[in-house]
Amino acid sequence: MQQRRVVPGKLAERFKLGWRFKTRGPVLSSPVVSKGLVYVGSEDKSLYAVRLADGKKVWSVATSGLVEATPRVVNGLVVIGSSDGRLYAFDAATGRVRWKYKTIDKILGGANVTTAPDGKTPWLLVGSYDNQLHCVNATNGQKVWTYETDNYVNGMPAVVKDRVIFGGCDGILHIVSIPTGKRIATIEVGDYIAASVTIEGERVYVGHYGNAVICADLAQGKVVWTYRDKGFPYYASPAVLDDRLVIGGRDKQIHCIATADGKGIWKVRTRGKVDSSPVICDGKVVVGSEDGRLYLLRLTDGKELWNYQIGRPVMSSPYIENGQILIGADDGYLYCFR
Repeated sequence: MQQRRVVPGKLAERFKLGWRFKTRGPVLSSPVVSKGLVYVGSEDKSLYAVRLADGKKVWSVATSGLVEATPRVVNGLVVIGSSDGRLYAFDAATGRVRWKYKTIDKILGGANVTTAPDGKTPWLLVGSYDNQLHCVNATNGQKVWTYETDNYVNGMPAVVKDRVIFGGCDGILHIVSIPTGKRIATIEVGDYIAASVTIEGERVYVGHYGNAVICADLAQGKVVWTYRDKGFPYYASPAVLDDRLVIGGRDKQIHCIATADGKGIWKVRTRGKVDSSPVICDGKVVVGSEDGRLYLLRLTDGKELWNYQIGRPVMSSPYIENGQILIGADDGYLYCFR
């Protein structure tokens, strides 16, 4: 999964609230959908499974810490990290615990999935605030290998063939061999990288706490362009489609940047920081803001097509399923728009 944050299919220009589901804490976790169920974590320390059709709860299960990570569905399991330092695997249909994997510190980013060298066994790749990237056998929750960095690993790693690529709070892009867990290369960025990287071909795109968005070329092993606008960091992950990249910033703006050279194409101002990672679908951009709104923008020029006033910060990232938009908010609700 290279995390371009681009979804196929059609998307309307206007939406109505289909349903909303209440948890007992803010929803920073981003939802995912599998086989008609929506899975999402909450700051109330729980993971929820909700029917996509009507928003009714199927099951919920508690962890010992806040659940901000994005769930990952693999082979009938829902895998999610918690601030209690554990990676949990639950039965996707029933919520029964299948296994737990312990790290030394909290897990706030989502896990990615790849296949072991045997071509069959699913392996999970997840970062932890114990400064390590963990590779875990998804079948039984056993450690395969760990890779140590010099600071927290917050974002979801990206998988490209037999490589895993991620940014760390040590200010470095790490390229690691999936079969061995050994370093292949590193690219110095110089500032905290809290976001998940986005990869298109041999190019890596990510924003960082040095108030910039960068593009690194894997073949050249270096940063090839840097985009700066105002003196605010980037926490959101970019969406990339063809010649343009869209990312939210803590400068309260949504930025569209040319992937070729890092030049700005358009900007849209919101009334709050944009930690929500945008999704591109059908020539449109969907993204939330701390100002309490969910925005739908035209990709070509940033024109606002629609927004919905939730009223509390929207720091979760959207998920699009068959033309429906799912997103969480700080009011504790998971929303479905149709």
